[in-house]
Amino acid sequence: MNSINRRTVLLAGLGAAGTGLLAACNDDNPGSPSLLSPSGSQVARAEKRRSGSGRVHRVTLTAAPGTLDLGGGVTAKSWAFDGRAPGKEIRISAGDTLAAELSNQLPGKTTTSIHWHGLALRGDMDGVPPVTQTAVRAGSTFTYRFIADAPGTYFFHPHVGVQLDRGLYAPLIVEDPREPLSYDDEWVVVLDDWLDGVTGTPDEAFTELGQGMSGMDGMEGMEGMDGMAEKKFMLMGAESDLLGGDAGDVAYPYHLVNGRVPTDPAVFSGKPSRRVRLRIVNAGGDTAYRVALGGHKLTVTHTDGFPVAHQQVDALLIGMGERYDVLVTLGDGVFPLVALAEGKNAADGNARGKDAGGMALMRTGSGGTPKATVRPKELDGMIMTSSQLRAADDVRLEPRKADRVHRIELTGGMGKYDWGINGKRYDMADPTANPLLVEEGQRVRLDFVNATDMWHPMHLHGHTYQLGDTGPRKDTTIVLPKQKVSVVFDADNPGQWLLHCHNAYHGEAGMMALLAYEA
Repeated sequence: MNSINRRTVLLAGLGAAGTGLLAACNDDNPGSPSLLSPSGSQVARAEKRRSGSGRVHRVTLTAAPGTLDLGGGVTAKSWAFDGRAPGKEIRISAGDTLAAELSNQLPGKTTTSIHWHGLALRGDMDGVPPVTQTAVRAGSTFTYRFIADAPGTYFFHPHVGVQLDRGLYAPLIVEDPREPLSYDDEWVVVLDDWLDGVTGTPDEAFTELGQGMSGMDGMEGMEGMDGMAEKKFMLMGAESDLLGGDAGDVAYPYHLVNGRVPTDPAVFSGKPSRRVRLRIVNAGGDTAYRVALGGHKLTVTHTDGFPVAHQQVDALLIGMGERYDVLVTLGDGVFPLVALAEGKNAADGNARGKDAGGMALMRTGSGGTPKATVRPKELDGMIMTSSQLRAADDVRLEPRKADRVHRIELTGGMGKYDWGINGKRYDMADPTANPLLVEEGQRVRLDFVNATDMWHPMHLHGHTYQLGDTGPRKDTTIVLPKQKVSVVFDADNPGQWLLHCHNAYHGEAGMMALLAYEA
């Protein structure tokens, strides 16, 4: 993610270096550790250990500009896969091989990639230029081929610049051939905050955010606010107790559920008393959502693809990059599924957030369509966060002392927009500088220490970690301001992997690090 311009210069120099970009030595510093190549022999051996079905699922994904219909007469010029956002769902079975050809038809010299968010896949298919591959140039193609052996709810998106905050995303569902849950129907629900082609572009938003708060650092109350009036994208006054304070950086004109605005919502048609599995994905760039289905309880069964001890709740808090699976038994009527933009309702007097929440409908019988501004009482009931969940017995990690511990201090702030990890801003022009080292077979503990005044959804590529001793298995977790969250994982997927904040703008500003296996 850091600057597209710097990445373009780097890649031009790399030329046809292929996927074995970051070799196991550093000639400029002979004393530096040797790192395992993302396309090394250990990566190939790890892929052979995965349990494959022998089936190959082939798809072509064309990234191209287009005009998207968001419903209610709202259109937006953006970039998307095959002319729609979300893109078409990919659904395979655990053990299948996915062969996905990406065709880059984006304008100018725009490079791109696909990251398969949440999947513990082979390292050279992770889709992170320049760490795991060269970026896919405009007019070119690249085929991602890997075994997806872990069932669950995932999604995919680019890992170049802030392209995540355009329309380039889609759900990926890996079904369990031995599915233990009993249900009648499924509804995949993708949440997104939207500005592209409406108020500007994500690149314009990042440029503005990168200027910081125009001398406001250290100001209290409303003093020093006069210089902020001209800000087009920066959101002020977004506050949430659930998120520990500041809820977000960016003002979005729309919040979408399955690509539709709440005045013209997506509709799921079902039958009363049937049991439905909702797979909920937050594909947003800067917004946590509080999600509830009016008139219903939600039984949480999975988070980030892994099963948890079932828990019944009224609502969920879902950070960017997180996924939750829930079961509901349908009532009779028309019910709003509401995704409230957490903390953003009162921000800026809600002047720039015309719809501070998204909505879809669950229709099982007669009844009128709820207003777009409906707020079911469940939103104020029992709200589930991942820290309250426990891993299911069959996926809980065996107790073991950590072989390697890394302190991951989250640093920076809005004043200078200098988000980083351990006081350093990740630089894609020097991607293997200051790596977090692990060795294959180690139990690793990461201590996320949030020294900032904002919350951060921290995402680890290529692995799932466990929250504490008995918490859920996840790949993305919310770390609240001034709080510490410890997670553990087994280093069983050799390669080079990013660890970063899944706020698209924080990550692009530098809140990233490289977790690398020693050769």
